[in-house]
Formats: sequence, C-alpha cells, structure tokens
Amino acid sequence: MGLVDRLKQEFDLNVEWLAFEIHPETPPEGMPLIKMFPRADVDGMTRRLNSMGAPFSLFFRKIVNISNSRLSLEAGEFAKEQDRFDQFHHAVFDAYFAQGKDIGDITVLEQLGKGSGLDTAVLRSALETAKYRKQLDKVKEEAAGLGVTAAPTFIINNADRIVGAQPIEIFRERLRSW
Repeated sequence: MGLVDRLKQEFDLNVEWLAFEIHPETPPEGMPLIKMFPRADVDGMTRRLNSMGAPFSLFFRKIVNISNSRLSLEAGEFAKEQDRFDQFHHAVFDAYFAQGKDIGDITVLEQLGKGSGLDTAVLRSALETAKYRKQLDKVKEEAAGLGVTAAPTFIINNADRIVGAQPIEIFRERLRSW
C-alpha cells in the first residue's frame, strides 16, 4: 500500500489527484534523461528513490528515458470519468518507474487501460481526439495559481503544502496539526 493510500486510511482523507505535467518540453517520443539533465547522478537518484520507496514496497528502476507524460495525464482524466483512476494511476506509476515503459506511447497506455478495466477503444479515441487537453490546460493554470512547480505537491485544506517525496512522518505531523 502506497503512502497516499495509508494516509487516506489513517486520517480518513479525501484526496483529489490533479494532473501536473512536469516537463512539458519533452518531445512526444521522449528524451534520454542524461540529455535532459547532463549532470544528473542517475544511480544516486535511483538509490534514493528505492530507499524512500522500500517501506511502501515500491521499486524504482534506473530511469534512462524521460517520457512525455501528456497522453498519460489525459488517459488519467479518462480513467477518472470511468471511476477507474486509482487502478490506472497505480498501473502508470509502476509501468514508468518500475518497468521503464514509455507512458507517452498510446499502445502502452491502452495496455495499462485494459489492465485497469478501461474500454481501450474509447480510451484511444479520447486520446487521439485530445478530448481532455483543455481540461489539463485548465488544471495547469490552477496549479500555477496555487504556486505548484513540482510533483508531487500535496495541498492540505487549501492552505498548507508539502512538496516532493517526503517521509510519511512529515505527512502525519502536518495532518495531525489540522
């Protein structure tokens, strides 16, 4: 069970996931991580992610390519409408971070959608027609208005925020103060 799922149970939280495109400049076909971040310590980053993910049974593979996440975010909006978001969200996370799949590839998203109980023909149509593009642009504007510049960003009661991957104790402390 992931951090958010644990906190939802522990604090009886209502969580709303908003799409946030981290690197919109990434070309549709993706880009090698080392080209985007030439000075990145990829091995060190992978070790830190695995250390932080271990308590939640999350495994992170060494990221070689940065995917353009736009289509996966649009597919997430489709999954929300189908009441399959949690399943789809977990599948996309695992596909990208643990399996190294390209979550900007419509075929990969169809496979993940199928595994999450989504109608893949309807999903493909929504992605090909950019049905959720304006909605994502609106969320991007809202995020900018809230000062969101990184993912993940957790906003608590529209007042407090926690930015980045933080230990569960940080969340517990902040949530208890509310």
